[in-house]
Amino acid sequence: MKQRMDILDCSKSSDYDRAKELKSFDDTKAGVKGLVDAGIVKIPRIFIRPDDELAEELTTHQSNFQVPIVDLDGIRGDRLQKIVDQIRDASETWGLFQVVNHGIPLDVLEKMLDGARKFHDLDLEVKKELYSRDPKRNIRFYSNMDLYQSRTANWRDTFAISTLASKPFDPTEIPEVCRDSSMEYIKNVSKLGNTLFELLSMALGLKPQHLKEMGCTEGFNIGCHYYPPCPAPDLTLGTTKHSDPSFLTILSQDQIGGLQVFHENQWVDVHPIAGGLVINIGDFLQVISNNKFKSVDHRVVASGSVSRISVPCFFTGHATETPKLYGPIKELTSEENPPVYRDFLISEYLSSYFSGAVGDKSVLYQFKL
Repeated sequence: MKQRMDILDCSKSSDYDRAKELKSFDDTKAGVKGLVDAGIVKIPRIFIRPDDELAEELTTHQSNFQVPIVDLDGIRGDRLQKIVDQIRDASETWGLFQVVNHGIPLDVLEKMLDGARKFHDLDLEVKKELYSRDPKRNIRFYSNMDLYQSRTANWRDTFAISTLASKPFDPTEIPEVCRDSSMEYIKNVSKLGNTLFELLSMALGLKPQHLKEMGCTEGFNIGCHYYPPCPAPDLTLGTTKHSDPSFLTILSQDQIGGLQVFHENQWVDVHPIAGGLVINIGDFLQVISNNKFKSVDHRVVASGSVSRISVPCFFTGHATETPKLYGPIKELTSEENPPVYRDFLISEYLSSYFSGAVGDKSVLYQFKL
């Protein structure tokens, strides 16, 4: 506790220049891992959460709730209706669930996580060539996409692979150390995404291809997140509380843990399952389902002893292709259940989301009627 107070006292010095410190960190192009590799023993002020957040953390109860687990085995057989029912219940009450027997081979998941780690372990000069804050780049390395807008920087670096950019996706842009594993994972996760959107369509009472025909499966990006061990894990977060600007997110994570979901006003640990994947409903799906499905807040706590790897795949639909409006699905609205949101462009939503601090739920509310 004394070390914590010393850091906080130091952080409030009158000569603290946050903008300068942010730029200094960004200019290194080394990310958070660069700080750890340099042997820091105290985290920079830009990573320390505000006093009100830290005080709230001391009173927040972490429950023993169990995140729903859906077994997809038998999806083409007599268990289909049960699986659809489970997904409907989890999407309405939690906004997040885990799936097992999902069809992606374990070695594909392991190689993807290993490839992500190998990228972050590359020589810094190699990674610097890919360092960018330009969202139009298909392949890029960065730390904290909302670095200059957030209240607090997160203890996390990211290597991103995007299929949303206007120019054709070229696999050779991916560093060789993780190219093959990434391409194999992309092929498999795309297939799983199609299956999940079929199940979600059915869970909404629609025909299986409804969400796919809306374009929900077209276009996604992958983030290979690296969370280094932190000297002061109680002062910062690996990822700030947020909901996803996507229709759906499929997350592969290692066995370290740290992911939490906000459920019934409590933070619940999403314990890793060997071979399992975390599925969470995004903001776009909450909108088009007219609030039937829930886009949930989640976060990642920092670890003081080990590094963590996670690979989320965000299905964001038409973002840079021919403009397409999305809004509450007509079949899900009526006089008794009128539309809650206005129609919107994916690009419009993303622009609003990334212009402020990630996690600002007001973006979703901006689109309410």
